[in-house]
Amino acid sequence: MTSDQTTPFGDDELESARKLFEGPWDFVWASTRIDDLPPLVGQEIAFAGRSNVGKSSLINALTRRNALARTSHTPGRTQQLNFFRQVGHDERLTIVDMPGYGYAAVGKEKVAAWTRLIHDYLRGRANLMRVYVLIDARHGIKDVDGDVLETLDKAAASYQVILTKGDALKKSEQEAVIEATAAKIKRRPAAFPEVLLTSSEKGFGIPELRAAIARVLAERA
Repeated sequence: MTSDQTTPFGDDELESARKLFEGPWDFVWASTRIDDLPPLVGQEIAFAGRSNVGKSSLINALTRRNALARTSHTPGRTQQLNFFRQVGHDERLTIVDMPGYGYAAVGKEKVAAWTRLIHDYLRGRANLMRVYVLIDARHGIKDVDGDVLETLDKAAASYQVILTKGDALKKSEQEAVIEATAAKIKRRPAAFPEVLLTSSEKGFGIPELRAAIARVLAERA
């Protein structure tokens, strides 16, 4: 969604979502194995995407914390499932930053282990209410993204595609990539049909993404 598009969210909903995310977010757990996940608390949302797609930057933008999730220009920096929550404040929601899949500047065995962890988590986490699959707006959905979407479809795990780095495109290109991406996921059974375009650097699409998350959380309450 570009900054000047009509939002499907009312002002009250956007403001409520802003308040949901303005609390003191903190790192609470890291898992490198599926048998070492934290206890279930409230609901979880997970951010998945290819290495260097901008997951950490998007989490930092959502929570207004510059360094909550570590960012790096080196693919493969996030090497575990990282869990974030507003400890002692509003603990209804936990954010999970997942290792990037696909290329990473580490050995193939480690990449394979991360990939297994990602797929196992996506298939089996009881309080995972939605997965946000991040796609670089400049490149669109690639084959490696399709593998993760297939896993989510088979597990009946609800997911929504979020396009990142939208500020790198012209307005006409933004509209085209939204339409093309929506067409590619149209027949996928677990995909939420709306595609959101965001820019962590410029901030557009972030209020709408917060509101989308808050809406799902309200539905699960």
